[in-house]
Amino acid sequence: MAIDVDFDVILAKCGDNQRYQYLLLALYGYIMFVTSRHYFSQNVIGFMPDHWCHHEHLENRSFAEIEAIYAKYENPSCTRLDWIDGNEAMNATVSSQRCDRWIYNYDYGFRSINAEFNWVCDAALKGRVGQSLFFVGSMFGTFIFGLLGDRIGRIKTLILANWCGFLGDFATIFAQDLTAYSVSRFISGLAAEANSYLMYILVLEYISPSLRNIGLNTVLGIFYCLGLISASWQARFVGDWRSYMMWTAFPSLLVTSFYFLIHESAQWLITRNDIDGAISRLQRVAKFNKREVSEMDFEDFRKHCSKSSESTKSKEDTHKLPGLLDALKTPRLRKTVIEVLILFMIITVCYNTMARNVEGVGISPFIMFTLNALTLPPSGLVQAQLQERFGRKFTLVSSVLLTGLFTAAYGTVLTIWKQVNVTLLVALLLTSRFGISVATGATMQFCTELIPTCVRSQILAVGTIAGAAASFLSPYIQYLDTYSKAGPATLLFLLFIVCTWLCLLLPETSNKKLPISLVDGEQFGVGEGMFDFLRKRRSNKVDKVDASAETQEKLMPE
Repeated sequence: MAIDVDFDVILAKCGDNQRYQYLLLALYGYIMFVTSRHYFSQNVIGFMPDHWCHHEHLENRSFAEIEAIYAKYENPSCTRLDWIDGNEAMNATVSSQRCDRWIYNYDYGFRSINAEFNWVCDAALKGRVGQSLFFVGSMFGTFIFGLLGDRIGRIKTLILANWCGFLGDFATIFAQDLTAYSVSRFISGLAAEANSYLMYILVLEYISPSLRNIGLNTVLGIFYCLGLISASWQARFVGDWRSYMMWTAFPSLLVTSFYFLIHESAQWLITRNDIDGAISRLQRVAKFNKREVSEMDFEDFRKHCSKSSESTKSKEDTHKLPGLLDALKTPRLRKTVIEVLILFMIITVCYNTMARNVEGVGISPFIMFTLNALTLPPSGLVQAQLQERFGRKFTLVSSVLLTGLFTAAYGTVLTIWKQVNVTLLVALLLTSRFGISVATGATMQFCTELIPTCVRSQILAVGTIAGAAASFLSPYIQYLDTYSKAGPATLLFLLFIVCTWLCLLLPETSNKKLPISLVDGEQFGVGEGMFDFLRKRRSNKVDKVDASAETQEKLMPE
């Protein structure tokens, strides 16, 4: 009896855990290194040093003395003094004029853009405008590059995205006013998300399930951590934000070399009916991995692809390619897509609210940035081990729920303690940061596996856009602490509870054949209960997606 040689079978013969896969993981690590520096450059160049209104009588005083003089005022950073007694600081009087010059106590000597342009006090909103335009660019970029990823291929789109990131960061160096700064940050934001998830999809489609779990998460945690640490301390080393942006911009150009190092996604080529192109890439992968694959195997694979194409497109215009709207016409897949998009929004807004909270906790933002980064490698390892032993769904549900509980504990401490213990506060923040890192990685992998290959890039792009849009709420969530110190933590806790419920509604993806076509996506997880993932499963058998003729009939576009 002839063996059905589908993509998973032929990839295993060519090697799905060999030299080529390790090359992909190494290049994915470089992408994550560049991405973390690019994404969090917003925070680094916007660090706000301690500052006070300038007065000629304060020029020869230490920062400790200046801080003591202004400490008695309600708004010490923006209070202008009219007269200061040379000997008795208590005799200082407040001026009715606004402050127009400041004394800055640069943290580790780093001069941020807010300090250079005096975007403080009444002008503090200007720095936020540039950050907002960065997220606006992210929304447009993820949508545009998501469409391109499914039309012209993953690699070409990845290179274009990183070129946008380079141009935006490089243009930022020459910004002299708010307008130039905002435009350059918009261009930079075009690549904020696309440069990472496109490479993630490309790697995901070429590696084995076991390597997909452990390899991707480990590489993500280690290289993202290295990127964040290098970003914060490189800023301290170069001393000013313009030099820092130059060092952030140029590494993106090296991504252009990926065009000559790795192959286009064979699965994507299959969805475009380019079976010859897919086989050609797989043959190169086999050669790189030093695996001998017979021509008969490739011919059987060709027959499988042709048969699948005929069965799923028998009533579809051969020139029409499946897209997001086609996915939304399917009953079960539509529900999955909507839940995935909401999940992306909640996790992204929670991540951006928690990950960017490095100032105002009693220690240097450079140190807090480093401590946050150090939680990433262990979070990746923990995520990998949990997914390996208990599955994708258990990992996501448990990490989201526990992170919500630690966030609630953080809010409780702020409410009970009048003078917050810095050590306890930092410990709770780092624990929550660890949890949201696990949840974010698990969400990315879980949701990516749920979406069929033919529309994966588009739907993930829409999810990323939804997340970027939701990220606009992050500053407002943090602003709730002006009314209640526990306000932000309380709202985040409620969001985590909603997120937990959504995760329970989705099917498990561990040890299952991932959907490629819309038919596969519609049938994926049929008959699975909400809590079936709690059952201990040792089997590594891959479940085949067996779509009935009746379901295929319903899925055919009219």
